[in-house]
Amino acid sequence: MTTEGALRTGLTVSGKPMSNPLQDVRTVSEQLVGHFIDNVVPCGTLPGEFLSGDVTSVTRACLELAVGLLDGKDIPVKIGRLAETAAGWAREGVPIDTILHSIHEGFKYGLDLVSANSSAQDHVNMMDGVKRVVELLDAISVTVAHAYVREHKAVVAEHHNAVHTLTSALLGGYSTSTMARECGIEVAVEYSVLALDIPRHADELHPKLDGEVVARRKLRRVQAELATRCGGGALALLSVDGGTVLIPTTACSEADLDELLDQLSAAAHVPVTATVVTSTPDDIPAAADRAHELLDMVQRLQCEARLYRFADMALEYQLTRPGLGRETLGALLDPLDDHPELLQTLRCHIGNNLNRQRTAHLMHIHTNTVDYRIKRVRQLTGFDPAANSGLWQLRSALIARTFTERG
Repeated sequence: MTTEGALRTGLTVSGKPMSNPLQDVRTVSEQLVGHFIDNVVPCGTLPGEFLSGDVTSVTRACLELAVGLLDGKDIPVKIGRLAETAAGWAREGVPIDTILHSIHEGFKYGLDLVSANSSAQDHVNMMDGVKRVVELLDAISVTVAHAYVREHKAVVAEHHNAVHTLTSALLGGYSTSTMARECGIEVAVEYSVLALDIPRHADELHPKLDGEVVARRKLRRVQAELATRCGGGALALLSVDGGTVLIPTTACSEADLDELLDQLSAAAHVPVTATVVTSTPDDIPAAADRAHELLDMVQRLQCEARLYRFADMALEYQLTRPGLGRETLGALLDPLDDHPELLQTLRCHIGNNLNRQRTAHLMHIHTNTVDYRIKRVRQLTGFDPAANSGLWQLRSALIARTFTERG
C-alpha cells in the first residue's frame, strides 16, 4: 500500500527506534483498551468479553502494524483479520462511530507515547513518522468502513428477503408459524392492512431525467419513512406505483394512520392515497382484497388523496355492487350520453360541492356556462342538482355509472 517499498527505513527518536514505546504490544494494548473504556463513552457499555476479546486482539494487531511501519515495513495489502473482525462487529450491532472513534483515540495515544522523548533535532523524523501513522490510520479506517458496509448490505438483503417471504405468505394465506421462526420476524396479533397508490412524480416524466431512477428514489424514500415510523415492524410489498403494507396495530395505532400517510406523502413528494382494513393474520388475504377493492373504487371516483377506511366509503361501496340496482342507477344518466361536456360538468360540479366558481375555474369556463350546463342536465335527466333529492339521485348515478361497462 505504498510506492516507497524498499526505500523505507526505520525511524528514530533521540537515537532509538521510534517504535520502542510500542514494542511491548501486550502491555500497550491493555493500556489502550483501558483508555477506550475511560475516554470513548460507548465503550463503557460494551460487554467485558467483547473488550477483552476482539477489541484487545485487534488493538494488538494494529500496534504490530504500527511498529512494523515505523521500522520501515509496508502495510499489508489486505488486513484480513481486521476486516473479518469488523464484519463481526457490524453483525453484532456495534456502532461504526464507536469503532472509528476508538481507532483515532488509539492513534492519538500511540503518538503521545512515541513523541514523549522527542527533541527539536527529531523534528524531521517525527514528521515522517506522523505521515506513516496517518497512512496506517487511513488503511485501517477504510478497511473497517468497507467491512461494515458489506456486512450492512448483506444484513439488509437478508432481512428484505425474510420480510418479502413472510409478507407473501401472509397475503397468500399460508401457514406462517414455522416460516416466521425461520425468518426471525414475529407475526403480530392484528394488522392494519393498507393498499397504497403512489402516483408518478413530475420528474419521472421529465425528458432530461431518467424516470426509472426518479421512481426508484421515490420508492426508497417511502420505504425508509415507513421503517422509521413503524420501527421496522411493517411488512411491505411495494413497487414504484404502490402496493400492500401490513402494519402491526401495536406499531402504529389505527388513529395514527392518517398522520403516517401524510408522512409517506411528504417522503414521496407526491400525494399518496391509501385504504385500510384491520385484520387478524388468518384473514389477511381477504382483508388485502377488500383494501385494494376500496382503493380501486376511490381511484375510479377520483377522490382526493388521503387515507380511507371502509366506513368512509360504505355507501359508495354498496352502490357499486353488481346487480340491477347499479344498472338502474347508472341508466339515469343515459340522456347525457350524447352530451359528454354535460356529464363532465356534472361530475366536476358535484365533486366541488356545487361551488360554481371552483367548477368554472377547474374547467376553464365561465360561471354562466356552468349554470347553463347544469340547467341542461336538469332538463334532460329530470333531476335538479340544487335540490337534495335530485342531488342524491345524480350523485348515486355517477357512482354507479363509474363501475358499469359504459363508465
